[in-house]
Amino acid sequence: MNSIKRQFDLFFSLIGISLFLPLGALIGLLIKIEDGGPIFYIQERIGHRGKSFRMIKFRTMVRDADKMGSAITIGNDARITSVGRWLRRFKLDEFPQLFNVLKGEMSFVGPRPEVPKYVAVYNDMEREVLNLVPGITDPASVIYRNESEILGGFQDPEKQYIEKIMPNKIRINLEYARRANIMSDIFVILQTLGLLFKGR
Repeated sequence: MNSIKRQFDLFFSLIGISLFLPLGALIGLLIKIEDGGPIFYIQERIGHRGKSFRMIKFRTMVRDADKMGSAITIGNDARITSVGRWLRRFKLDEFPQLFNVLKGEMSFVGPRPEVPKYVAVYNDMEREVLNLVPGITDPASVIYRNESEILGGFQDPEKQYIEKIMPNKIRINLEYARRANIMSDIFVILQTLGLLFKGR
């Protein structure tokens, strides 16, 4: 990660954490009240240069959801809680990833990190994406903003994700990385925020 991008990430992650901490406390309370389960969902993801790290999100699914189905969320997934549905709509479940950015494990803009299961099926070209620092948002996330609804229309959503959507997202992110700079990253962030204010 170049020094300007890292300074940008450090500065704005600290500001973001400071500004949204009260809201985060309220979200944590709502999650706890709903079913008494853990506030955070921590999952192993594969990051820069294939190094694994623990990505943190607000929990939006029932406890032990990983044992009840796929690693991807499809349509109106029954595992999503009431509070979780609202958090996902406005992407507020991603807020704790500011701490991953602060630690240098993620950036504001970069390919969304995948779980080891999906990285294991990358071909040589797709593995190039591991040379990039993963991010909270990316151009592919803007294009595939309704990914779960798209996948809900297939008989085998996971197969469709692995064979079609995931490779296309990697291609989009690799193409973006070749011309990316701070201004283009800011544009992607603004696009993402625009989707949030529209409630997606």
